[in-house]
Amino acid sequence: MTTKLMGQPVQRVEDQRFLRGQGRYTDDVLTTPGDDAVLHAAVLRSPHAHARIVDIDVSEVLDVEGVHAVWTYEDLEGLSPAMAAPLPLLIPHPALSHGRTQYALAKDEVNYVGEAVALVVADDRYVAEDAVGLIRVDYDILPAVVGVEAAREARHLVHDDVPGNRGARLVQEVGDAPAAVAAAPHRLELDLTIERSACMPLEGRGTVARWDPDTDRLQLWTSTQSSTGVRAAVAVKLGLALGQVDVITPDVGGGFGVKIVHPWPEELLVPLAARALGRPVKFTEDRREHFISSAHERGQVQHVEVGFDDEGRVLGLDVEFWHDHGAYTPYGLIVPIITSTQLLGPYKPGAYRVAFESLYTNTVIVTPYRGAGRPQGCFAMERTMDAIADYLGKDRTEVRAANFIQPDEFPYDHQMVFQDGRPLVYDSGDYPAMLEKLKALVGWDEFPAFQAEMAAEGRQVGIGLGCYVEGTGVGPYEGAHVHVETSGKVKVAIGLTTQGQGHQTVFAQLVADELGVKFEDVEVVAGDTRRMPYAVGTFASRAAVMSGSAVHLAAKRAKEKVLRIAADALEADEADLQIVDGVVSVKGAPPDAVGASIDLGTVSVLSNPLRYAFDEASKAATQFSVGDPGKPPVAEDDEPGLEGKDFYSPDRATFASGMHAVIVETDPQTAEITILKYAVVHDCGTVINPMIVEGQIHGGVAQGIGGSLYERMAYDSSGQLLNASFMDFLMPYVTEVPDGIAIDHLETPSPLNPLGIKGAGEAGVIPTAAAFAGAIEDAERRTRTEASITAMPISPSELYALRQTPRQEQS
Repeated sequence: MTTKLMGQPVQRVEDQRFLRGQGRYTDDVLTTPGDDAVLHAAVLRSPHAHARIVDIDVSEVLDVEGVHAVWTYEDLEGLSPAMAAPLPLLIPHPALSHGRTQYALAKDEVNYVGEAVALVVADDRYVAEDAVGLIRVDYDILPAVVGVEAAREARHLVHDDVPGNRGARLVQEVGDAPAAVAAAPHRLELDLTIERSACMPLEGRGTVARWDPDTDRLQLWTSTQSSTGVRAAVAVKLGLALGQVDVITPDVGGGFGVKIVHPWPEELLVPLAARALGRPVKFTEDRREHFISSAHERGQVQHVEVGFDDEGRVLGLDVEFWHDHGAYTPYGLIVPIITSTQLLGPYKPGAYRVAFESLYTNTVIVTPYRGAGRPQGCFAMERTMDAIADYLGKDRTEVRAANFIQPDEFPYDHQMVFQDGRPLVYDSGDYPAMLEKLKALVGWDEFPAFQAEMAAEGRQVGIGLGCYVEGTGVGPYEGAHVHVETSGKVKVAIGLTTQGQGHQTVFAQLVADELGVKFEDVEVVAGDTRRMPYAVGTFASRAAVMSGSAVHLAAKRAKEKVLRIAADALEADEADLQIVDGVVSVKGAPPDAVGASIDLGTVSVLSNPLRYAFDEASKAATQFSVGDPGKPPVAEDDEPGLEGKDFYSPDRATFASGMHAVIVETDPQTAEITILKYAVVHDCGTVINPMIVEGQIHGGVAQGIGGSLYERMAYDSSGQLLNASFMDFLMPYVTEVPDGIAIDHLETPSPLNPLGIKGAGEAGVIPTAAAFAGAIEDAERRTRTEASITAMPISPSELYALRQTPRQEQS
């Protein structure tokens, strides 16, 4: 029998190609010189955070040699009427009372530094950039609103028709939380802050378009997490039928959420230019453009009131927070909704109230970044748990255990509405068992002795932990197509894009298992609308749950047809057949028995009434086979070919969970923070490939370290981003990431999908800031003032300053 691949650490099939420099990214598309060589686009971006556009003068550009087009907003309607309308609001919500989106090119006003104002298309990027510099724009500069506090004060408005800069306010309540807090034996209040940050993929945004006038078809290559979403948007905005647009996603050098926006202005402007000019057009974002014109995340200010009993059980939790969503809201309220619902983590407060306001500022738009609101929520909840433990003088793990949802309480209904509009119901988990695994992995019970030993040497060490639950596998659907070719090879098409998660490996594992074929005989193609025109996208830790389930179901359909055809050819009962290494055979028959087996390639030939004799074994000596004269060549409930296609649509999200712990050392003189040990226990249900899951955790932890200790977007009061380069924006190098992250798995299969799987993509980043805050605070207990960590990220200079401030004055 073929060894089952589910749960095995199969080596990634993608890696050799990438390691050998054979990756093919968007900027590698259409690079051949010639008369039909690709043209290049460059964008003039606003230098001001808030200003009215009085006049744009492009006259100096028109006669520049090598320039083919220069467009401002005024040109768009003549090229395509729909282009003159704002970009789509992708995820509306009833609470989003004042949703606003930008135009492909700014109309009348700019609202953040980096907003697109004009487009130039030229022979190469050098000419295009030079031409952009010749455009003269007369701006009437307006006051900028920067940061949550300025947005709340509302002395100035980002949009004149949005009172108080408030795009939305949403409240969810379970019980009477304020009353429960007031009546509790003990009460605490916390004020917390998470700074704005951003993802920095290896590859920025990029788009290439080619229009074929002979067929009236558009081909678009773009570095996106949602090829089907881009396709739909481009078709609408350019006035094309959906069938006229093909979107292909080549290799993507990282997504992390920034590439889920669809469309970006350039994804519309580039194909518009290609059609108008009759030449292929390419746009490749540079690094500064990524800083000032893509998307940021994280920024929140939080206020927590909690009431609890002598054991640390939360009786009432009342949370209010203010979310900075930047100048526009293309992605609606997804990030703050996730914060508000995932804040609860693995706990069951007696009563819960959460209210948030989503506020406009004159800064770059905010869309999901790996974690997508969960790191903020986890920071609020875990800092609260630490504060309760500190107040009661209890061990931090003991307080958490007192509040856990218990294994026999699943499914657990929080009586709230999740990001997908479905009930917030946890499907499975075992949080007490996970905590015990984590304590053993990090050496929690042995740590006090180690801490005392280090203190005797004059060293300050501390330990912290963070617990989280992550909603994964949100709908509405994903599909897959499995095709067994006459060679016996299996081609799999999924609509999801891939940007490093190992999709070509894990989905091949699923197909190989279900179809009984060799792993190396399965090829997976992702993100090509020509192969799978209906899909949603790669985000929210949904690929394995959604596409994995669809792939499994499609392979199952293909297998059913294989067995049906093979049973007829072998004159055997389907139940007596097996598929091993791509050969269908009668169970128990000798391997060399005549007429007892048939390979998948031959079954594929037999699946089509229009047959060709590829070899003697095909038994298809003529081109056309009449078959049984009493039956049609293709049955009414069948179709030619050996294929399986299916879609998976879940009732609701499935909930992964995990716990992290970290041991740090803080230098008594310099306040530098060093990681001594990092440990993770994670539950993503049934594990398809543990090596890939661990790789996802490693990457997430690295990003979490960045968000905890280094990365922030530093704006001045006029809305200028002060650190828009890798010279100034700090990220962890390999030297700052722990060499060996201790990882353990707990598997509580989900009952919601056929494989029992949950997502894992964002797990590593969610609790990292909370764990670091607890560890640093624990280390600083040896100092005179005992720093209270209420804001992240924290730098050595900030920690040093906290040491100089009495704790009662710290906010």
